[in-house]
Amino acid sequence: MKIFIMTDMEGVCGVASFEEWATPQGRYYEEGKKLLTMEVNAAIDGFFAAGATEVLVMDGHGHGGINNLLLDNRAFYLKGPLPGPYPFMLDETYDAIAWVGQHAKAGTELAQMAHTGWFNVIDYKINGISVGEFGQIAMCGAALGVRSIFGAGDEAFTKEAAELVPGIETVSVKRGIMPGSGNEYSSEGYQERNNGAIHMHPDKARMFIRQGAELALRKFSENREQFALLKLDPPFTRAITYRTEGRKAAYTIKSEHPSSLIQLLNSK
Repeated sequence: MKIFIMTDMEGVCGVASFEEWATPQGRYYEEGKKLLTMEVNAAIDGFFAAGATEVLVMDGHGHGGINNLLLDNRAFYLKGPLPGPYPFMLDETYDAIAWVGQHAKAGTELAQMAHTGWFNVIDYKINGISVGEFGQIAMCGAALGVRSIFGAGDEAFTKEAAELVPGIETVSVKRGIMPGSGNEYSSEGYQERNNGAIHMHPDKARMFIRQGAELALRKFSENREQFALLKLDPPFTRAITYRTEGRKAAYTIKSEHPSSLIQLLNSK
């Protein structure tokens, strides 16, 4: 079994705010990278226990989120620049996709550091379906015939993943505390409002991630049909709504592609 793990930092247990934990200038950035890497290691261990033969870890956090010196030596590590963006070198040779450290999509209630690409986005829709960074990759995987089987992050993300991909195994490691969508905020204001969360202890989070990853792959090995394969029909449409910035009102950009979801995602 060949597994592709997509990673991010904002959904990691113990990563408490964006500027201080998820950016190079933040005082806790290196600690945040360690926390993410240890969660990824827990997932890797679970996957290998369930029969994985190869695991690739995609460092999906823009600034970089993996400490490669601490990464499980059974895994391969991928960081850009890449030969093209989506699907980030995911291809048909992989059996399944997993996520570690994932956050919820923009506008999600009770989500910590929720955003889609950046904090300036209100909503991102593909064929009328509101998706975040998770949904974009899950759809890419589905277009390639690769199923999504596991995701770890904040509670709001796990609900988002389960709604979009029935059957996916998820692990919640923390819970956002801010009600409402925050759609009325500017990018900077929206980023700051969603930093609050209630975290479990990182040791416990890693234990649950290991168990969840192993369970997911064992179920997948028994019957992959237990994990839904998203189906979208062409033509493919995209609508991205951006936040108000200064005197500039919120606005929406629309685009479409007659036959390829992946080419649509890569279009400007």
